[in-house]
Amino acid sequence: MAAASELAPRRLEGRVALVFGAGSVGDGWGNGKAAAVAYARNGARVVAIDLQQEAADITRHVVASEGNDAIALAADVTRWADVQRAVAAAMNAYGRIDILHNNVGITSQGGPVETTEEVWDRVMTVNVKSMFLTCKAVLPIMQAQGSGAIVNIGALGGVRWTGYAYCAYAASKGAVNSLTQSVALQYAAQGIRANCILPGVMDTPHIYEQISGFYTSAQEMVDARNRLSPTGRMGDGWDVANAAVFLASDEARYINGVELLVDGGMHVRCN
Repeated sequence: MAAASELAPRRLEGRVALVFGAGSVGDGWGNGKAAAVAYARNGARVVAIDLQQEAADITRHVVASEGNDAIALAADVTRWADVQRAVAAAMNAYGRIDILHNNVGITSQGGPVETTEEVWDRVMTVNVKSMFLTCKAVLPIMQAQGSGAIVNIGALGGVRWTGYAYCAYAASKGAVNSLTQSVALQYAAQGIRANCILPGVMDTPHIYEQISGFYTSAQEMVDARNRLSPTGRMGDGWDVANAAVFLASDEARYINGVELLVDGGMHVRCN
């Protein structure tokens, strides 16, 4: 576990962070789990939401073990009733929502020929519809408050080829960028900001579950992904979490509608 610094500024003191996809699919630190803990370390009260209650509970336990405040909920973010229920629970617990963090996402292998219609629809539902539903539920609350920050997790694959043939995933992450920009401009004058984080190759539990099928072994995958990065190594969940804390904080108060690439420079690499 990354050490919490007692000297670190608590930039989100008194705020409430609603984190969809706050669990992890395996041991270690996924982007959502790290973000939830990072928000808490910076003073936010956290609502940790995951499809699996156990995964959300693990994140809540980490937050609580460090002396911070969180509740854990299970919800299917692709279902409007579940999203409404989660938002209502957050409001009942804390009375406001200052940060909406959308981390839920899945990948799929294959180009247009190999990808089935069912897979295409599933990826679009999980990766894009989920963010539409959470924004639909939370934006009226942020409007009433006159403030709020939305942090959506996109992907480098949404803006360029990364070496993997997964057209549905790439298209869905491109849609996330457009959705974020639309929300950012529509609500900017109401004190609400919306930004995207675009991770590159990251070493998280997610890749061992959903990307390892491209390779003959997990080690081959790790070696290949390390080579893809100009730094010679993958990033991790904390790289995404630290970017999320910044975008949610007042330090980013004039940053709106951006696509923040967290990829070690991979987006400017020509091969």
